[in-house]
Amino acid sequence: MNHIIDFAIMVIVISASGVMAPGPLFAANLAHGIKGGASSGIKIALGHTIVELPLIILLGIGVLSLDIFPEFKTIISILGAITLFVFAGIQIKTALQNKESKNTYQKHGAIISGITLSALNPFFIIWWLSVGFKLISDAMMIWAFTGIIMVFLLHIWMDFAWLGSIAFFAKKSAKIISNNNYKIIMIVLSISLVYFGITFMKEVF
Repeated sequence: MNHIIDFAIMVIVISASGVMAPGPLFAANLAHGIKGGASSGIKIALGHTIVELPLIILLGIGVLSLDIFPEFKTIISILGAITLFVFAGIQIKTALQNKESKNTYQKHGAIISGITLSALNPFFIIWWLSVGFKLISDAMMIWAFTGIIMVFLLHIWMDFAWLGSIAFFAKKSAKIISNNNYKIIMIVLSISLVYFGITFMKEVF
């Protein structure tokens, strides 16, 4: 029992470094949350999970390793940067459209944002191939393949809690801002996505 408690605490504390780190997913979550609230955050977390669960399983069964990652890092970084630039353009365009269009974007784009901004985020992949892989390895030494599920369950609830909460408070805050201020906030968030895109490109060049 003590092993489970100690390991759970370790996973939660270490996972916080990845879950709560500012990045493109966090910025996109704020943008969606301003209009969609907690439900948008949950959808982004769901999209994130669609990418994260297979990645954890592949790491656990040894299909992926840090040794082979450099072959994919350049491609992921370039595609990730392009995606962020496109997302930034969409958000700026959305901010300048009418209210109905903005709501439609928020309703249908959150899961796609979660999937795309996770799968094409080189820092997210690197975290799992280094820190995350160590957690999976330790868990499998104790519980064999069940350890993969242990790590996933101990980690994933934090994504849903964090992204859902941030999106919830983003919408609460949005109620007190004017439409012009909303546009400014969306443009600032879009600029942050461009910044992260440039950061991704720096990993290549």
